[in-house]
Amino acid sequence: MAGAVVITRPLAQARPLAARVAALGRTVEVLPLLDITPLPQPTELLAALARLGAPTPYYQLVAFVSPNAIDAAFAHIKSVPPGVTWAVVGEGSRLALAAHGVTADNAQIVSPFDTAHSDSEHLLQTLDLAALRGQPALIIRGDGGRELLADGLRAAGAVVDVVPAYRRAVPPLTAALEATLRRLLAHDNDWIITSSEALRGLCAWFTELDGRASGAAPSCVVAMQQQHLIVPHARIAETAHNLGFSRITLTGSGDERLLAALQSRL
Repeated sequence: MAGAVVITRPLAQARPLAARVAALGRTVEVLPLLDITPLPQPTELLAALARLGAPTPYYQLVAFVSPNAIDAAFAHIKSVPPGVTWAVVGEGSRLALAAHGVTADNAQIVSPFDTAHSDSEHLLQTLDLAALRGQPALIIRGDGGRELLADGLRAAGAVVDVVPAYRRAVPPLTAALEATLRRLLAHDNDWIITSSEALRGLCAWFTELDGRASGAAPSCVVAMQQQHLIVPHARIAETAHNLGFSRITLTGSGDERLLAALQSRL
């Protein structure tokens, strides 16, 4: 009998996928590995969006690193500015743009050609970097994060502003969370992991649990490494391999591919 499907996305993105997984007849556990919170004073974001919303938008390119970045930005965008190229790294971000009225019908949207490599490296390969030389570009992301996209655009000659739109953090390991983790480890489950940072946080929880154990208690880290992971990006798969996981299914970007992988295990 199939175990549960553990969805580890931030809560806002986990709920729609959870409903679709439940429709397959699978038991669903929603276990957000990252807490997403708005910035208390998004001064830089508001200033950048003011330039974006001018009669003639200042930025030629606006790149979002995640659906959370899109949702945080569009909380302040009143209308979609014309003539802007929108860049995203995955299908989830395309859907987030569509939810705010930005689609291929009314805007130019660029994302990596290879859905198995939905990341900054492959987004840079997809963009027309020569056309961005000397042009202003805006990257909207979480507080902190990888510099690869900004560095790549600057190397191509673009004038780049990087602004934070939200904060993300691994939740603390509470007693209730510990009980949930131990319960999940007792079964062979499918874990949907959509962030390398989140996976590292999950493994840190299990390392902490092992540190609390006494005597010859079974290793939680080893037990977790034996679980099955479903990941949308090659970089997450590489992180999982490096953390000792061997049962990994790489699907490519988009919920349809995640669901197809689950159906193949019914």
